[in-house]
Amino acid sequence: MSTPRAVDGTERPILGVGQLLAGLTGLLEDHVGRVWVMGEISNLHNAPSGHTYFTLKDEGGQLRAALFRAAARRVRFGLEEGLEVVAEADVSIYAVRGDLQLIVRALEPRGIGALQLAFEQLRRRLAAAGFFDPERKRPIPTHPRRIGVVTSPTSAAIRDVLKVAARRFPSIPILISPTRVQGDEAPEEIARALERLADLPDIDVILLVRGGGSLEDLQAFNTEVVAKAMAASPVPVLSGVGHETDVTIADLVADVRAPTPSAAAMLALPDRAALRALVGRDLRRLAAAMHRRIEGQRGRLARLAQVLRARSPRARIAMARTREARARRAAIVAIRQRLAAARRRFAEAVARLEALSPLAVLGRGYVIARRASDGRIVREVSDVAPGDQLDLQLARGRIGVEVNRLEPGGEMD
Repeated sequence: MSTPRAVDGTERPILGVGQLLAGLTGLLEDHVGRVWVMGEISNLHNAPSGHTYFTLKDEGGQLRAALFRAAARRVRFGLEEGLEVVAEADVSIYAVRGDLQLIVRALEPRGIGALQLAFEQLRRRLAAAGFFDPERKRPIPTHPRRIGVVTSPTSAAIRDVLKVAARRFPSIPILISPTRVQGDEAPEEIARALERLADLPDIDVILLVRGGGSLEDLQAFNTEVVAKAMAASPVPVLSGVGHETDVTIADLVADVRAPTPSAAAMLALPDRAALRALVGRDLRRLAAAMHRRIEGQRGRLARLAQVLRARSPRARIAMARTREARARRAAIVAIRQRLAAARRRFAEAVARLEALSPLAVLGRGYVIARRASDGRIVREVSDVAPGDQLDLQLARGRIGVEVNRLEPGGEMD
């Protein structure tokens, strides 16, 4: 740095622009240091390098701000235009443009916690993508063959699940896929634990469980990694995270949500005692139904047997014999009646014939005279001549006579 003379002859130092900016930067660092600044984010830009640049403003002014990649990884929520934040930052000067800027070290949303804001942001994003749609929810099987559990193997949650399983249905196998449920590595571990269970055969439902805790403790279940792993699982996932009042992203994505790990186990496992009572009731109903069915079939069989007996050849022969005997009896009766009628008619005819018979006339003292030569009946005197031989037919017997007298036209005395 040179020291040229001024017009009045005095010597004054002359600074380069960079020197001045460096001096101002040092001055700011020495006398201002790290500050907390509140404002609204605008002109947000996420660079490919991982750095984030934005303007922090309020009604009194604005400052450029830079959030470098290392610090950005520690921010639990997503930056948005118009979001009000409180920034912990170092005041500096960007020498290239000579701009006063903030080097942001940490960010908190104003009026709401970072984790709560991150939860709301992720919830809105996943809801828009359809992760919470009822149409994609799958029912939990009522009688699973095997149950998978994703949780810490040393947690109280797994003890609660096993306690419920021992009480409700101890014969159903439970396979634990161990994972950390808290910390920065927990989301990736939970996702891998879900994938391991989904690849195994006979796993019909997966329980994702964890005991209660603060929002920070449950943060692993409020991550996009876990949400996507749950949605991608081919096996229905039942969540039981935290206490009844805790609601996580995992609860919203799950096919079925339970308020606690114990409640999740109760939803997944059938109640053996209730099933035994149900089976007993169904057996009684089945026995009663079978008894009614058997009785109905027995009555139907009896009716069919009766019909079969009525239509069997033996029954038909018996019926034919009965009809034949009846017809024979009817025929005999008819014949007898006809014979009796014939006898009556014959007797009547005989009586009439006897009344008209010459023999009857002969019985009254008359005779029938026949010529002996030709047997012709003599009706008139002219039919014979003296000396003719006559046969006289009496009522009983005959008499041969010779004509010796003729008296024409004579009347019988």
